[in-house]
This record gives sequence, C-alpha cells and structure tokens, in this order.
Amino acid sequence: MIDIAYLEKIKLVNYPRIQKLIALLVLTPNYKWFQKVDIQIEGLERIPKNRNVIFAMNHTDRFNYWPLQYRLNELGGYPYTTVWVKGKYYRNKTLAKVLDLCNLIPVPSMKYLIEEFFACRFGRRMSREEYRAVKDLVDGNPELNGENLQRAAEIADQIHENFIEFIKTYYTRVMDRVAELSRLALFEKKLNLIIFPEGTRSTRLLKGRTGLAQLALNTETPVIPIGCNNCEQIYPGSSPFAKSGRVVYRVGSPLSVDGELKRFRIPERFKLFSDDSKVRYKEKFESVTRIFMERINDLLDERYRR
Repeated sequence: MIDIAYLEKIKLVNYPRIQKLIALLVLTPNYKWFQKVDIQIEGLERIPKNRNVIFAMNHTDRFNYWPLQYRLNELGGYPYTTVWVKGKYYRNKTLAKVLDLCNLIPVPSMKYLIEEFFACRFGRRMSREEYRAVKDLVDGNPELNGENLQRAAEIADQIHENFIEFIKTYYTRVMDRVAELSRLALFEKKLNLIIFPEGTRSTRLLKGRTGLAQLALNTETPVIPIGCNNCEQIYPGSSPFAKSGRVVYRVGSPLSVDGELKRFRIPERFKLFSDDSKVRYKEKFESVTRIFMERINDLLDERYRR
C-alpha cells in the first residue's frame, strides 16, 4: 500500500540508472530489433536543455510516456524525468519495485486510500456500491440517507475509528509528501516532471484536474503541453512490449507565470494541495487548467480531441 511510510522511503535521484538500463536492455531491442517503432517529436526545439520543466500530456495508454523518455534520452542533453503515477499501479509488489527504481512519484488518490484501508480491514476489494456509499459519507453528500447512510456509517466505523476525520487527515499528510517529492524533483534533483492532468487514461481528451495547475503556480515552473498521438496503437493493452508503429509527440510553447500565465500568478506563499488554497484560488486553478487542456487539445490529431 502507498501509505505515508511508503512515501517517506521514496528516494529520487537526478541520474536514474535504471531508466538508462531499461532503455538499453528492454526498449532498444523492442523498438529497433523485434519491432519497428518510429518516435517523432515535433517542436523539439521548445524543450529546453538548460532548465527543467513540467510536461503536461494526454494519457492514452499505460506506457505513453516511455517513447518520449526514450527519445529524449537517445538525443542526449535533456534533464531526466520523473512521472506522477496513480497509486493503484503499486498494488503489484514487483511492479511497485520497478516503478520505484525508475524514479517515479506515486500519487495516491482519496479513492485509492479508502479502497486500500477497506482491503486491509476486510481482506477483500471494495465493491463499487460500497465505495460510493463511503465516499458520499466522507463528502457529506446530502442525498445519502436511510439504509444507505446506515450501511456507509457501519463500514466506515469498521475500517477505522472516526473514519471521516481520519481519512481526510491522512489524505492531507499523503499529499503533503507528494508536494515535497514534487518540489524535490524540480528544485534539487533538477528533473523534468511528466503529469497527465486528466488523471486517468482515455483515447479522447478528458477534462483536466487542477493538481498540475496548483503545482505550476506554486513552484512557478514552466509547463510545456505535449500532444501524444498514436501511442495506444503500439501499446494497446497491459503488455509493456510495444508493437510496430509510429508515435508522434507535438510539443507546444511553454506556459509560465512570466508569460501567458502572468495574470494568474499568486504572489503570496500558499500550501500546495491544501483545502484552503483550493477554495481561495479555485478560479485561478480552474482557469489555468483550462488553458493547459486547450493547448494539449490543439496538439492532438482529430480522433484524440475533445
């Protein structure tokens, strides 16, 4: 489980040797010998070599950041990368170990934490109905009443005493560590950070979530939108081995608080991912998110656009 103790053990490095090793021993044979994968980066000149940035990219499949990482590594001179990865991918212990070695940042959602604490208590996975009831309870959904309310309260009480307060406090602590790791990646390890603002996979671009906007405004790190096209054709399922094909990454112009995002700059310090900042700066976070998604949308082939 990706809990606070697990996150405390994450050690990011500025030179991820395992990324290099996987590129050499796995991706090179896959892309060049056993299959033919053509990786094109249009607008490469927009990616700086002398500073690190955040990449905002659409998320079509499980592995659509691999060809980008591989090509940048092959070209040389660019900062290494880390990626925000959903907590559920760490449920497999072997995969979790590989992801840790690859210098990635797990980002557990509230949903993930509720499901994991339930599984720890009951020894099974939560049903969709059980999750919806408990989540409505945590959110204070006024439509939750009667038997559903009673059932949700019973489940929550069995998971943990004072569950609502517990899970909200725990999630805050988890996101504090995610914020710490993200700032460490950008400012100390000098890594580029890849974020999928949709938060989940989809062939067509979905509505973006505000986590990326919060990080960009908090750290004042430039964001480079990237449209990933055709990667789901070479990675159609859960297999990490690509099929032959052509992947096109279109790179947009950098967006920063010194330029187009200047009117959204937040001059005072604010706590990253906190409930208070989400309320105080809601309009700015949502406006910046819309700009990011519009730019990604413009970089996509028609079949991927909203």
